[in-house]
Amino acid sequence: MAGNNGGGPWGNKGAQDPEIPDIDEILNRGRSRLNSIFGKSGRRGRSGGGGGPRFSKSQLLLGVILLAGVWGFLSFYTVKPEERSVELFLGTYAQTGQPGLNLAPWPLVTKEIVSVTRERTEDIGVGGSGRVDDGLMLTGDENIIDVDFQIVWNVSDPAKFLFNLANPTETIRAVSESAMREIMAQSDLAPILNRDRGIVATNLQELIQTTLDAYNSGMSVVRVNFDKADPPREVIDSFREVQAAEQERDKLEKQADAYANRVLASARGEAAQLLEEAEGYRAQVVNVAEGEASRFIAVLEEYLKAKDVTRKRLYLETMERVLGSVDKVILDQNTEGGTGAVVPYLPLNELRRGTSQGGTN
Repeated sequence: MAGNNGGGPWGNKGAQDPEIPDIDEILNRGRSRLNSIFGKSGRRGRSGGGGGPRFSKSQLLLGVILLAGVWGFLSFYTVKPEERSVELFLGTYAQTGQPGLNLAPWPLVTKEIVSVTRERTEDIGVGGSGRVDDGLMLTGDENIIDVDFQIVWNVSDPAKFLFNLANPTETIRAVSESAMREIMAQSDLAPILNRDRGIVATNLQELIQTTLDAYNSGMSVVRVNFDKADPPREVIDSFREVQAAEQERDKLEKQADAYANRVLASARGEAAQLLEEAEGYRAQVVNVAEGEASRFIAVLEEYLKAKDVTRKRLYLETMERVLGSVDKVILDQNTEGGTGAVVPYLPLNELRRGTSQGGTN
């Protein structure tokens, strides 16, 4: 055991024993390499005889913990409910992170966080960019109209949104303006100013979304606010005068139509009344004729049965009808003396007529 004095716990390291490094020597070599890396071996070599400062085990452990903390800080991240993350492996799309805690091992994996529910707006027209000619468009009936509208959009696919568009704002602005010009070119001025703004906004949203989908933009149009549609400021006064004249014309046309309808209804009523009266007269004449024919047939049948009696009855009825309204005096020729008590030449008719006239006066 005397030969092990001063040789440490592993015994004397002479020529006859294999050279086995101990833990302290390994740690010293590690410290020397760290010192050379950090450039401190030259500055601190003079302070001790061991070739530079030595780190303790606790210091190395602390350094490892710090490095792990930095790595975890750079690798773990949180995504809010209104956000999505896009993870890139060596600059190439890997996956889309969901809300909550996510891991992107740094430095191999990096991430981009995009808000997907936040509504973003783009104004087009005078109120949007300040350029006067942005909202001036040509309609289908060759009129110029000044429109102001707003596009409200958000992100539907973060990966497409980040990688397929270089400038999303300019893209949606250009697409929106182009779509509006296309719709205006297919529409007339008057319906746009009066009643078709809702229809234009709906068609505009559909056309913008179709174009953005064709670009794989990852953008979604939430709604379109159609704020203004007026003639250009330079001609708006004249346009209003024309509109007032057209409204006056429409008013007069409606009054004329009302008068025409009233007169026509009256004429139709009178015509219907005349037709009813004519129909009634026709029915009356037909009924009278049928009645006369029926009586004649009845008389004919009686005549065929008893000609003498029927002939005499017809004669008497006819004389009654003829003489019933005539002033007459009947003298009986069979009285004694031929004339009876009446003077044949006395104008009885004249006397009766005079008497009746005197009584009336």
